[in-house]
Amino acid sequence: MKIGQYELHPIDTGRFALDGGAMFNIVPKSLWSKLNPPDDENRIEMALRTLLIMGNKRKILVDTGIGTKFSEKYKKIYKIDQSKYNLASSLKEYDLETKDITDVILTHLHLDHAGGATYKEDDKHKLAFPNAVYYVQKKHYEWALEPSEKDKGSFIREDFKPIVEEGKLRLVDGYTVIFPNIDVILSDGHTPGLQLVKVSDGKDTLVYCSDLISTTSHIRIPYIAGYDIYPLTTIEEKEKLLTRACSGDWILFFEHDPSTEAVKIKETENGYAVNEKVSF
Repeated sequence: MKIGQYELHPIDTGRFALDGGAMFNIVPKSLWSKLNPPDDENRIEMALRTLLIMGNKRKILVDTGIGTKFSEKYKKIYKIDQSKYNLASSLKEYDLETKDITDVILTHLHLDHAGGATYKEDDKHKLAFPNAVYYVQKKHYEWALEPSEKDKGSFIREDFKPIVEEGKLRLVDGYTVIFPNIDVILSDGHTPGLQLVKVSDGKDTLVYCSDLISTTSHIRIPYIAGYDIYPLTTIEEKEKLLTRACSGDWILFFEHDPSTEAVKIKETENGYAVNEKVSF
């Protein structure tokens, strides 16, 4: 896919699974399970899909996946599977290695989004993208340093501490045009200071939805995760984004949907729904 001066490619870094009840909160299992069949431990399959943006002399990655630092115990808990999809093999499809990435835009610092920013070698945590600059919202970075009791388990300091120590972290304060035709949409419902990445040339627009809308199932306004810090804010933010996306014919890119990379949406009498799937 090409938008303006950029080529956009989905980069699949693996699969994992989370409890279906946690992903859909108050929505009854009888409803969400029809869309997302759970395993025998009530977990639903989820993708770890990032976005590669190439152009303007940059090779930009949006989010990094969950990474490779987990013990066998936690791999089993989260059902992490990188046997078919992984970051290195996905980048190789475009003749790239991790050292070629010039910039990493992190939507937020939860372990499944920032875990791949570092790796462990000889008991030392190192940068997975040694030549890249990493962009995080200042508000979110401060939250990640002192998270609430509700979400402190979602942050692993080793995912982002080496970025700071190497002087590669750039804190973004509010709405920012990070690169020409690449800016951010701010969101505080899932976690304070989450940034959705928007690529637009005035004609075509793609928004990387991150955890504001994790999967196509979450397009439905009431379908929000129990992980969200401020659920009512999530609902307001989703409605605002979906209204803009519908009127502007935007492409919505999903980080966690196991089978659908991106869609355009439509408004129906029952709310917003998928209008068409978008292929890259």
